[in-house]
Amino acid sequence: MSLLVVGSVAYDGIETPFGKTDRILGGSATYISLASSYFAKKVNLVGVVGNDFADEDIELLKSREIDLEGLQIDNSGKTFFWKGKYHFDLNNRDTLDTQLNVFENFDPIIPESYKGAKYVALGNIEPSLQGKVLQQVNNPDFVVMDTMNLWIDITLDALKETLKGVDLLVINDSEARELADEPNLIKAADKVRAMGTKMLIIKKGEHGALLFTGEEIFSAPAYPVVDIFDPTGAGDSFLGGLLGWLDYTDDLSTTNLRKAVIFGSVMASFCVEKFGPERLKSLTEKEIYDRYREFRRLSQIPEVD
Repeated sequence: MSLLVVGSVAYDGIETPFGKTDRILGGSATYISLASSYFAKKVNLVGVVGNDFADEDIELLKSREIDLEGLQIDNSGKTFFWKGKYHFDLNNRDTLDTQLNVFENFDPIIPESYKGAKYVALGNIEPSLQGKVLQQVNNPDFVVMDTMNLWIDITLDALKETLKGVDLLVINDSEARELADEPNLIKAADKVRAMGTKMLIIKKGEHGALLFTGEEIFSAPAYPVVDIFDPTGAGDSFLGGLLGWLDYTDDLSTTNLRKAVIFGSVMASFCVEKFGPERLKSLTEKEIYDRYREFRRLSQIPEVD
């Protein structure tokens, strides 16, 4: 089995109430790949970087046994750069700078050795590019897609078309409401799933996540992280943990999908504890499974006498 990850590889400048870094590894494909690498048997990354991409970051990805045959190195310019500032309410941030650089002309070319991937993660990139990825892969078992408000605003038709080839869409609550044009999340979920995706996860930040599969709804708790340092990449780490677990178990039952949501939440909870992907560099199996068990404990409901 193998997991294909397609998305952005970037550098970020991040300021939170707890610190600041001018330049740190980022991008959706980076976080998804690192988080999923703790579970998946093989992670194949497709993205593009520029002539400034550091050797140490290449080595970091390789150290997690992430295959980089699909990572394009474009020497004509610099790597995608984003700079943002978070407020004390870490759900709100201001984008201070966006430099697309070589990512502006990103054309996802899937290497032949990646095309048989059973599991596919479509990171947050323009929907027509996500659709182009689906045209190049050979009948994957499970496709997960991320998107954002920008694409809902300016490329809605392409987004809806891509959704038809997706098994699971992962979005946050504001994106779900906008995409469905419906304030009630339960009704919004029905409308979004009617667009084509078989399943839907609505992330609610510190309030957990909702998984919609068929007629069932699973409400997953959020881990009460005491020291939230930087929320950048938490959503991508969630997706990576979820899909990495599915690849590892190769089990798409409803019960295992629920477990996958919890493992996604586990990886997101680690991600926010340090700047960028720093916490995802050197986790141990014990840390991951201990936190999974803590999630289970948090969500247990005693029987009524």
